[in-house]
Amino acid sequence: MTSRQQGRRAVVTGLGVVAPHGVGADAFWKATRQGVSVLDRISREGCTDMPLKIAGEVRDFDPHSVIDSRFLVQTDRFTHYAMAAADLAVADAGFRPDPEQPYAVGVVTAAGSGGGEFGQRELQQLWGQGPRFVGPYQSIAWFYAASTGQISIRGGYKGPCGVVASDEAGGLDALAHAARSVERGTDAVVVGAAEAPLAPYSMVCQLGYPELSLSDRPETAYLPFTAQACGFAPAEGGAMLLLEDEQAARRRGADVRAHLAGHGATFTGASRWKESREGLAAAIRTALDEARIAPEEIDVVFADALGVPSADRAEALALADALGPVAERVPVTAPKSGTGRAYCGAPVLDVTAAVLAMEDGVLPPTPNVTEVCHDLALVTGRARPAELRTALVLSRGLMGSNSALVLRRGERP
Repeated sequence: MTSRQQGRRAVVTGLGVVAPHGVGADAFWKATRQGVSVLDRISREGCTDMPLKIAGEVRDFDPHSVIDSRFLVQTDRFTHYAMAAADLAVADAGFRPDPEQPYAVGVVTAAGSGGGEFGQRELQQLWGQGPRFVGPYQSIAWFYAASTGQISIRGGYKGPCGVVASDEAGGLDALAHAARSVERGTDAVVVGAAEAPLAPYSMVCQLGYPELSLSDRPETAYLPFTAQACGFAPAEGGAMLLLEDEQAARRRGADVRAHLAGHGATFTGASRWKESREGLAAAIRTALDEARIAPEEIDVVFADALGVPSADRAEALALADALGPVAERVPVTAPKSGTGRAYCGAPVLDVTAAVLAMEDGVLPPTPNVTEVCHDLALVTGRARPAELRTALVLSRGLMGSNSALVLRRGERP
């Protein structure tokens, strides 16, 4: 990647997940490789009478068991997920920051909407009881930068910190931003995204998206690349990763789980799915060029898989444009069809799945999908064994951002 110091390369050493079908990388991967679908009717208080009926909820998560109460009262649910996932990633990597070097570790997150649940509660207090009943943390908890700030404060990470606001594709862009920070000299970066869009105010905002699925049946709410596609089901949760300089990681005996080899990003405009073909193809080409690999070296594609016919067609054509004849045979998968799209968290969950797929030598399936109506080698039904060295992860945002990330399998002892 650009501006790399000699010999420095960003690698993934830790994975942390809070997802609708599991907390922790092991639970997440077990459900993903089995093709489990956890889409169901929304049960969150205040949300059950809305037109949006189906989503992926995080159900087996108690923030009080993993986060100190003094941080809980300051933060929204989306930050609870991010803080918990960050702890899991750091623990998974066996990483212990040097207290004498607080500026050696940074934090980067992406967020699409911030803390809607917290903000709604405080505004209701304002309207119903007056300004004296509004808590002081209203000023920060709703903000899309809250997760970066709280992870930094809680972990004592004073290195380069940032927030990427580039739509859903921001999940991949945040990883690229963090990788460049490592390559420029930062020892480690905690990076990723988590979202919590299942609250009344947040759901009302989403109803303005024409791409949102309003199906009331879990098994048909999110069927990307099929003739029955009717939009996407949203989800909450996400993932955080620990990126480190490869040489430093190896010196401390850490497992190098994957290399972030290349990234590309473009912008084509809100809901302009036909144009996204060209933009996504350009992002893919840039990512391949930066990784210095040929299309023939891609072993699996984790698709954006919006579930909108025009968008699905544009993605299939973008792959054909960028990969050429390889596109007809390279395996494509979209595990998110069983959990929903967690906005910025969705592509980071895909990256996590890609790392685990390469380690395990398994292609995870696309839940609920059987008959594909596009020229894609979509993995359906059951997981398949495969030798996976290189993965391509794609993401597009509803507002027009496109992003592609190339991952290379790491070398674990």
